[in-house]
Amino acid sequence: MENILPEIVFSTSDSTQSQRISRWVKSKRLRKIAPRLYTSNLTGHDEQIVKRNLYPILGRLFSGALLSHRSALEGRPTDSGDIFLTYTYTKQIALPGIRVHLMKGPGPTDTDMPFMNGLFISSRPRAFLENLQIARGRCGDVKTLSKMELEERLDRLCLAQGGDALNTLRDSAHELAGRLHLEVPFRKLNAMIAALLRTRSATGLSSPVARARAMGTPYDPARLDLFNSLFTAFTQAELPIRKEVAMTDEAHQLLAFFEAYFSNYIEGTEFKISEAYDIVFKNKVPRNRPEDAHDIMGTFRVASGLRRMRSAPGTFEDFLRLLKSWHHDIMEARPDKAPGDFKETSNRAGETVFVEPELVRGTLLKGFEMASAVMPGLPRAIFMMFLVAEVHPFVDGNGRIARLMMNAELVHAGLSRIIIPTVFRDDYLLALRALSRSNNPAPLIRAMDYVQDFTARLPMSSYDVAMNALTRSNAFKDPEEARLRRID
Repeated sequence: MENILPEIVFSTSDSTQSQRISRWVKSKRLRKIAPRLYTSNLTGHDEQIVKRNLYPILGRLFSGALLSHRSALEGRPTDSGDIFLTYTYTKQIALPGIRVHLMKGPGPTDTDMPFMNGLFISSRPRAFLENLQIARGRCGDVKTLSKMELEERLDRLCLAQGGDALNTLRDSAHELAGRLHLEVPFRKLNAMIAALLRTRSATGLSSPVARARAMGTPYDPARLDLFNSLFTAFTQAELPIRKEVAMTDEAHQLLAFFEAYFSNYIEGTEFKISEAYDIVFKNKVPRNRPEDAHDIMGTFRVASGLRRMRSAPGTFEDFLRLLKSWHHDIMEARPDKAPGDFKETSNRAGETVFVEPELVRGTLLKGFEMASAVMPGLPRAIFMMFLVAEVHPFVDGNGRIARLMMNAELVHAGLSRIIIPTVFRDDYLLALRALSRSNNPAPLIRAMDYVQDFTARLPMSSYDVAMNALTRSNAFKDPEEARLRRID
């Protein structure tokens, strides 16, 4: 039985092996794809074969080389196919789909890590110093990451591991700088880290994310991308203006009740509608569920307080005070949920990990600044709701607070509120998820436009009339049972 050849075969100075390779090439068991490099894959694309076997190839061709500069930090070739190795001489080697940049420089030190097949990879402190060298030569413009990219990497390290990780990185880089004659890059690195740790002015930083951390308001850049997408979508959407109809005090109270009831139902605080009515309007608190009852009463008190609902926050500090005040009112019966205080530990829902605690204030600030440029009315209301829901600043109660903030914007603008019935829960949550996970704002805009139209049509002249309309619209059914019907 013939030997099965590996996908990559290297030429060799051994005459016997060279003769075998020649025979394999003649018999079409091998084909040459680059100098000193053959493959037994006779049908695959050369670029894919090389990329699949890149590091074994580099280790065999350039044993003892150091994966360095941006390649050490990124762990892969650039999008244009460039990879950078510190070696014993300088040369550029072309492989299918890959340009290997060999750069003469100091070999691996005891701090660098063995990689594979005789390759090494620069330690993180060394890689940062290499990327802060002045770029020279033919590959100088691509071998290093930009200053902004390096600052953002330092910011992510600080977020993940704390300020001590930056200090440790700086100490290790300082020791290496003397050994490798990289004193100038170290001074640049030291200035970056000092600014991020707020022991030096942030004026020298390039990255908005890094500058925000240096000024004490770090934020989540991925969430800012989502906010930008939603903002952009609103610049291209024309949404109806649904004025709030004149209502009696009783009608306002009823609408606030249904808002509180459905908003809590979405979050799993489930009562029969008759039980919720007795809790809110007759103060009948179930003995076995006092906390759940308080959640509904607290949400109702906020939603029915027209004076507070009409006073949309004008400044960021007003916004924070409003969020914390409403959260305290709703969660007051649950001291384990830190009523009125932002979270101190991370939280998540399914696969979605929300904004880290130390980034909450900064991310809310960036979002609030952007909200001021969103068209008042339904667009800004949706934006404010998504901002709070996506940041998730509290341990619990975030969805209720987000929807209250949405309706505060609508009431302030004199527009119809939005209630999200039980039957529409999945439509609402899936629309949020489409933006949160797939950066697609269209489903959320469509869903909120639809459900505002539904709410605007609801008659609130009395409890019985409202209940009849909600029942006919399937509002109380589970999403699996029916679809929401608008009232004509």
